[in-house]
Parts: sequence; structure tokens; C-alpha cells
Amino acid sequence: MTILAREGFRPETRRNRCPFFIFKIQKDMIFQHKFFKTACLAALASLFFACGEHKPGDGHNHGEAAEAEHHEEAEGSLELTDEQMKAVGIALGAVEQKNLRSVVRASGQLEVPPQNQAELTTLVGGVIRQIMVLEGAAVGKGQILATLENPDFLKLQQDYVALKNGFAYTEQEAQRQRDLAQGNAGTGKVFQQAEANFRVEKAKIAALEKQLEQLGIRPDEAMAGNFATQIALRAPIGGTVSHITAKIGTFAEPARPLLEIVDNSQIHCDLLVYEKDLHKVKVGQKVNFILTNQGNRQITGAIYGVNSSFEKEAKAVLVHAKIAGAQGSGLIPGMYVSGLIDVGNQSVAALPLDAVVQSEGKNFIFIVDETETHEAHDEKAEQPATAEAEAKEQEHAADEKEHHGEGTHFRKVEVATGVSELGYVEITPIGELPAGAKVVVKGAFYLLSKVSAPAEHDH
Repeated sequence: MTILAREGFRPETRRNRCPFFIFKIQKDMIFQHKFFKTACLAALASLFFACGEHKPGDGHNHGEAAEAEHHEEAEGSLELTDEQMKAVGIALGAVEQKNLRSVVRASGQLEVPPQNQAELTTLVGGVIRQIMVLEGAAVGKGQILATLENPDFLKLQQDYVALKNGFAYTEQEAQRQRDLAQGNAGTGKVFQQAEANFRVEKAKIAALEKQLEQLGIRPDEAMAGNFATQIALRAPIGGTVSHITAKIGTFAEPARPLLEIVDNSQIHCDLLVYEKDLHKVKVGQKVNFILTNQGNRQITGAIYGVNSSFEKEAKAVLVHAKIAGAQGSGLIPGMYVSGLIDVGNQSVAALPLDAVVQSEGKNFIFIVDETETHEAHDEKAEQPATAEAEAKEQEHAADEKEHHGEGTHFRKVEVATGVSELGYVEITPIGELPAGAKVVVKGAFYLLSKVSAPAEHDH
């Protein structure tokens, strides 16, 4: 029988490189002998299956996936002997329930009450002749800030003087008619007219005096002929000039702000407290403020008011807190702050501050991994060994125990932290924390440095 290798085909390999060939049998013999065709196909199938079998020592690592999984599980863990733990000062403890001061975190900005903000305006129009302050200047209440000029000021003083001078006759006439009426010598009509004129003139004089006083013009100076051509605009409150819009030579419209004054002595903070924490917040509670734009400077205060309606842009309520004492010095309205509202004691899970370490922006603690320790001992116990090998292993273990002691496995666990007080900090495990877990309360920084350091491999 003639056997021809199929043109263009090369021997191939599967893993262990078992060669096989595809044979070409003469067409006349294949079609004539069906039994022989079936036998050839069966032989080829057997050859394929034989080539696909794995044998011991064939180079395939069936434990690669398991080994990778083991390394992944071991990440963030390490083992120390008793001697090493003693050398670095590792101390173990447990999560405790502590009554720590609970706080509500809120953010907001500094503000001043309405009575501590003022705008300088004028009751009458006029040309600005002088501006006597600069922005940022401290001013006292009643201090002259600017001067205003208007010809109507002269006319107002002239009207007052004329009315005041004519009032003397009106007053005398009213008194004369009053005397006549008491003696039944006068007529009632004349007496009533004189009395009415007296009252009208007196009211006009009083009104003009008030106008002059509002403008800062003294009525007695006007009566003496010392007419004022300009009026002084005085500070309505003491504080700091925050903004000036007026310019010399411009016409000041009535009720139009010329400059602004802010008194920061009564500065307070408006904090946004969300609905979930609102029931904890009450008037009188202490607040610690953190000024992020002043190097995290801390100041204290107390809540004096809680709004009864939600803000439109957020599901939160404004809480007003007053800054205590003179701590508001140097603060400016509009500064953003973070507030910690003290809402009382609360029993929480806590650990010493040294037990919590930070890495890559997260908080961690170290616990004794009892599962890993038990599995390691079980694996040693299950290892088959001859009598000689077992004796050597026992001798080696005894020597290790004598020099180094038993090993302890530690595992890193992520936690979230809360309020801290008296050397303790509130913790909330991210994930499951075994019941009764032994926690490293001293030496956690050393363990963090060991698990964070690049791994060293022996070759």
C-alpha cells in the first residue's frame, strides 16, 4: 500500500510535542475497503488522545492559579515570632466600648448680623465734595465720612429763619386773643383763628428743625446767620469701610449707597446641618470651628439659633453659631469654615490612637489572623514524612521555638474613624471584623512599614 504524505503539511505538537501525521491513502483502496477506512480513523483518534494526556513531570504547573490566589490573600499580612514582637514592642488589645463626645460635622461660612452692617446714604441729593476715608479704614460711629453740597440747603435754612421770626407775632396774637376770650371781650371766631395759626406755625417750625438736624445743620447757627453750604455724612455705626462707590464731583441720589461699613465684632457662623443630624442639634451646644484658609486655626463658639425651614438648594437647615470672646478678630464675612457641633456623649467602638495607622489616604488596624495560624499548623501536621524526616523536622522546630518562639500572623484591616477624645478614637470596620479579634494597640506603625516595604526574595 502506498502511503503519501499530504503536500504542504508539517508535523505539529501539542504541549508535550507528540508528533502525528496525516496520511493520504490511495483513493482506489479507500473506497474499495470500507473496513480499512474505519480502522484508520480509529487509529488516528487514539493518536490524538494520547498526545493530549498530561503526565507527571511534563512541565505543566497545575497549582499556578492556587498559588496566585494564596499570594493575593496574603497581601497586607505578615508573620512575626515572639522574639520579634518583644523586640519592637508589639502589644495586643481588643476593641472597647467608650463614651466619647459625639459631634455633628457641618460646613458653612462666616457672616455678620444685619445690625452690624450699614450703608452710608443721604436723605437729599447733592454733589459729593469730599470723601474722607479709604476702603479698609476703621471708623467710629458718628465720624464724618464725606461732605455733600446743594443750594437747597441754604433755602431750607432761610425758610426756617423766616418762619421762626414770624412766629413771634403769631404767638403774641394767639396769647392776646386767649386773654380776651377769658374776659369775654373778644369774639370766638377771631380767637379760634389766632389759635389755629399759632399751632400751624409751631408745627412748621418743629418740622424744619428736624430736617435741619437730620442734615447735620444746627438751627441755632442758622438763626445766628451762620448758614451751612455743605452737610456732613456721618458713619451710622462703627466698623470697617468695606466698599466705596461714591466719587468726588458726582451727584449723590437720595437713598443710594455711597459706601459700606461692616462691624466684625459680632461675627458669627452659619452652618448647614442636614436632615439626618438635625434632631441632635440644639441651642446652647458648643461648636469648634476650623478655619481652613488660616492654617486650620481652631476657634470656639455656641449655637444661638436654628432655622425652622430648609434651604432651597440643599436638604439642610441653617444653624447660627456665635463666636466666643474676641476670637473673631481678623475674621472676614464670607470665609468658609468647618464646624464640629458637640452633641454629647455616645458609646462607640474605640481603640487607642496608636492602633490606627494611615496609608494611601485610608485608615487601617492590624489584627491577629487566627485562621492563617491554624491553617499553617494544619498543613505541617498533614505533611507525610518518613521517620527520619519527621525526626529532623521535630528537631528543627524545637530549635526554632528555643531561639525564636512561635510565629504570629497579622493582617491589615481597613477602618473608618470618627470622634477622638482622651487618647481613643472611634472606629468602624470596612468589612467584617472577627468577634473578639486581637488588635495591635502598640507597634502598628512598625507592622505598616513591614507590609508596605518592597518584598525581598531569596534566590
